Amino acid sequence: MSAGQPVLELTGVSRTYDDGVPVHALRPVDLVVRSGDYVTITGPSGAGKSTLLNVLGLLDSPSTGSYRAAGVETTDVDERTRVTIRSQLFGFVFQAFHLLPGRSARENVELSMVYGPWPVKERRKRAAEALDRIGMSARGDADPRTLSGGERQRVAIARAMAARPAVLFCDEPTGNLDSVNTANVLSVLDELHRDGVTVVVVTHDDDVAARGTRGLDVRDGTVLESPACGG
Repeated sequence: MSAGQPVLELTGVSRTYDDGVPVHALRPVDLVVRSGDYVTITGPSGAGKSTLLNVLGLLDSPSTGSYRAAGVETTDVDERTRVTIRSQLFGFVFQAFHLLPGRSARENVELSMVYGPWPVKERRKRAAEALDRIGMSARGDADPRTLSGGERQRVAIARAMAARPAVLFCDEPTGNLDSVNTANVLSVLDELHRDGVTVVVVTHDDDVAARGTRGLDVRDGTVLESPACGG
């Protein structure tokens, strides 16, 4: 996808949960994320940041509006199509790592491609390349339980990038890390962005937010552009 081309397009998208009393987790938003953007999403806890990320990543469905991912209207597609779009277009990194114990770091990376079109040999090749890229080749056979928090997060990034997605979504990717490991993870994200990956990061950390080229601030479900980031 060419740099500057719209990759995520929200038009009048909202998300409301109803447990007897409607909760407007995301109020109608118009938003275009372009290929090559590095978007940081900030705001207080409970403001709707993760809801926005989940809608953008097709992990949740909007209540109203239109959402186009890489030009494909996703609002009314079935779950199988949503899974296909996610696996081919998106990668995800979460605060809690979500690595499977009892499987090696390399096997955890390979698992991200099970539902894709890649045969076993290609999955192994991509996993090895992804681990090498983030400096974890030497720990490929390690059980995640033996890795430090920073190492586990780097494996999680390798897992997200092995399928070579166009967009990398990160939800508080440094929330469980100390300052040294935070710096290492952010350097990896910076490198991926320089290589053309579109990065979307939810964070409470002002230093993390400053790494982006574009900022969004979410307050009470309303999404606003925030002042320019450091880029």
